[in-house]
Amino acid sequence: MESIKETNFKFNGQESLYKGKVRDVYVVKNKLIMIATDRISAFDHVLHEAIPYKGQVLNQLSAHFLKATSNIVPNWMEAVPDPNASAGKKCEPIRLEMVIRGYLVGHAWRTYKSGKRILCGVKMPDGMIENQKFPSPIITPAFKADEGHDEDISKVEILEKKIVTPEQYAILEDYTYRLFDMGTKMAKERGLILVDTKYEFGFYDGEIILIDEVHTPDSSRYFYAEGFEEKLKNGEKPVQLSKEFVREWLIENGFQGLEGQKLPHLPSGFVDLVSERYIELYERMTGKTFYRAFAPDIKLRIKENIENYLNSL
Repeated sequence: MESIKETNFKFNGQESLYKGKVRDVYVVKNKLIMIATDRISAFDHVLHEAIPYKGQVLNQLSAHFLKATSNIVPNWMEAVPDPNASAGKKCEPIRLEMVIRGYLVGHAWRTYKSGKRILCGVKMPDGMIENQKFPSPIITPAFKADEGHDEDISKVEILEKKIVTPEQYAILEDYTYRLFDMGTKMAKERGLILVDTKYEFGFYDGEIILIDEVHTPDSSRYFYAEGFEEKLKNGEKPVQLSKEFVREWLIENGFQGLEGQKLPHLPSGFVDLVSERYIELYERMTGKTFYRAFAPDIKLRIKENIENYLNSL
């Protein structure tokens, strides 16, 4: 199975190209073109191997949720010219990830297990166990660093640093709660639990709008609802449908992104498993069959579809 590790296109009128951990972002004719590659990252490191169809899953799943949530918050997306690409408004990003957690999992659990009860200025209740639901969802923002790990940050620090105004933060908070509530309801309809996720926002013509991806396996964590309560009661790990199992594999193989640790290679069988997990989540979350977008030359297909879109503007 062919995978797309990176792109290096030159479009007419191209202003810039930025390569994130997963997406190659082009600015052309004042439009943002986001190409979802098959790169996969964990612990802020891009892994050696690419995951076939991962980019297509992320792009199409994000487009699905951006359309579904557009009545809650305006967003950047205007078109999906290719299975791996979306296009839309060029925004000024706000350097925050609005992380919202419904359950005590992952980074929140590791913090809790260490004995701390405050995360990003938010008090977590005593007496909780791993994977337990919070009394109500908590927002634990992260500041987007230029390099390396994003940093935990509290609401007080955000306002002190004047990253946004108090009025703007109130809007971010409101959008975050409402998006998470809708994502939770959509997941429940599909037999899933939306555990935690993150949203990113930007300014467009002075208005705060939703940018980047939404409710994908790269930005969100899901549990299967079936058997969840029983597993929680028995102290067993819930069945996840997310990228967390990749992180767990890396931890088992001696890598957590810490200094001096060597990034291991993923075995081919595990790569195939990750690909199938991504496809499974797409089908589970949308109720649609995932059609693998075959092409003799995938990069050429992407380039031509984007050029057709740009020529139509």
